[in-house]
Amino acid sequence: MSRREGSLEDPQADSSISPLPHLESKIQQTHSLARLLTKYAEQLLQEYVQHQGDPFGLPGFSPPRLPVADLSAPAPGHAGLPVPERLRLDEAALAALPPLLDVVRRRQAELNPRALRLLRRLEDAARQARALGAAVEAVLAALGAETRGPQPEPAAAAAAIAAATVTAGVFPAKVLGLRVCGLYREWVSRTEADLGQLAPGGPA
Repeated sequence: MSRREGSLEDPQADSSISPLPHLESKIQQTHSLARLLTKYAEQLLQEYVQHQGDPFGLPGFSPPRLPVADLSAPAPGHAGLPVPERLRLDEAALAALPPLLDVVRRRQAELNPRALRLLRRLEDAARQARALGAAVEAVLAALGAETRGPQPEPAAAAAAIAAATVTAGVFPAKVLGLRVCGLYREWVSRTEADLGQLAPGGPA
């Protein structure tokens, strides 16, 4: 996220001035980013399905929900957790997503090399997940909540998935890509909802 709001602070200002407006601005900006990425995530999922052929996109088609290493959907009890804990889970999921989206993009480049918009959306999604994760981490820090601290990207899990998509065949690789795109949408949407609890005018 941009740090422009920091550049507006007067170094001569009274130190007794509350940092609350700065915090609210950071939360609002991050919430707006999450809302925008929720829209993009839905577009990515639709674009992905469009390029996979039958039976993807057919009425009644229900692909298996394949497990993805180091990442699962938000738990049913997620919404009942304290907001900082929810945001920590959101940030962890957003950190796990970029290498997985990169794996999907590389496999789709082999299966659908002419689907340039899909490949671009996948590349953008990986970058946007990193940006939103960093913004959520900044919000947690501003709230004084404990963050995960520096973490290596889950490259091992992504490498395992990449190997699995090669050995499993075309259809399972497509299903796994659909699952990753679906998880991206779920976690970005969940992050938007969780930030909405903190945003000015949000639920108490």
